[in-house]
Amino acid sequence: MSVIIRCRGVEKIYRQGAVEVPALRGVDVDIVAGDFATLSGPSGSGKTTLLSLMGGLDRPSAGEITVDGQALGDLDNNRLADLRLRKIGFVFQTYSLIPVLSSAENVEFILRLLGTPPGEREARAREVLAQVGLAGLEARRPSRLSGGQQQRVAVARALATRPAIVLADEPTANLDSRTAEDLIALMADLNTASGMTFLIATHDARVIAHSRRRIEMIDGRITADEGHGAPVAA
Repeated sequence: MSVIIRCRGVEKIYRQGAVEVPALRGVDVDIVAGDFATLSGPSGSGKTTLLSLMGGLDRPSAGEITVDGQALGDLDNNRLADLRLRKIGFVFQTYSLIPVLSSAENVEFILRLLGTPPGEREARAREVLAQVGLAGLEARRPSRLSGGQQQRVAVARALATRPAIVLADEPTANLDSRTAEDLIALMADLNTASGMTFLIATHDARVIAHSRRRIEMIDGRITADEGHGAPVAA
């Protein structure tokens, strides 16, 4: 099994005036290609912070993170942004869709950043929207979609570049039970069908129940790691 994300001695300290607040305390973990894993723990445990560091949205105070063999600490901001664009798909709790764009245009936006030709990006947007069950809704803007449909657009956008890994932060938090179950099943099916790696930070017991690997955090430390793809020795 190949390791797609490796964290060694990862620390993150936030400063509030003269006070230092540790969010992560020496985290060691490997995420294996093909994992469908959850990162759980109480509020303030550090799971969202760890996810953002793995995705290159922030930098650690100490330690090393590699993504697909590339040490993030070796990258300047431009190269880090390029790696995020090409290797990582993000799904956020708040959907983060652009309200003035249609579903298809929201998906195409990330492909536009990659310089994908118009015809190719339009076809890819239709393909991934159909994949998440939104065929026929390509022209709708977010305001004309339900919360579950908006989150599916966000998943489609995350899949558009065929990333190596999808990082999702509380993706079911704003959804009703039925819609949340449907979204969990969708992500699990995508993982099974494509082998795409999913790491999901969540409080949701339903998401955790569907995962093959369960990583738990408390006070900035990993306290349990069970299931498929447990970390390999350093």
